[in-house]
Amino acid sequence: MSIKTIATAQAPGAIGPYVQGKIVGDFLFASGQIPLSPVSGDIVGTTITEQTEQVMKNVAAILEAAGTNFDNVIKTTCFLSDMANFVPFNETYAKSFGAEFPARSAVEVARLPKDVLVEVEVIAYLGK
Repeated sequence: MSIKTIATAQAPGAIGPYVQGKIVGDFLFASGQIPLSPVSGDIVGTTITEQTEQVMKNVAAILEAAGTNFDNVIKTTCFLSDMANFVPFNETYAKSFGAEFPARSAVEVARLPKDVLVEVEVIAYLGK
């Protein structure tokens, strides 16, 4: 089984010792995305809605680089800095998916990189 590293300029580069994603067999394991601009590296937005929109754009770019899209995401893990943001997060997050939602975990954490409000990681199936 081969392992392929995903790297795209359409999503923020890694800010630590990791990669944007790895394809292993028929699966993409994407690193968690925070609301960074892929161009400037700056945080995009101050509200949970604005930050979630950027996070999902970053996730979409990694999915595209792997040759897939949100239709093939089978699992997400969502990290929120404040569970009080759960409803507006859900409303924005849901717009990225079609009729089928993936399995998901959503947890509140004490702190996220760069003190952002949200981080999302995905696993997608790439098989035919």
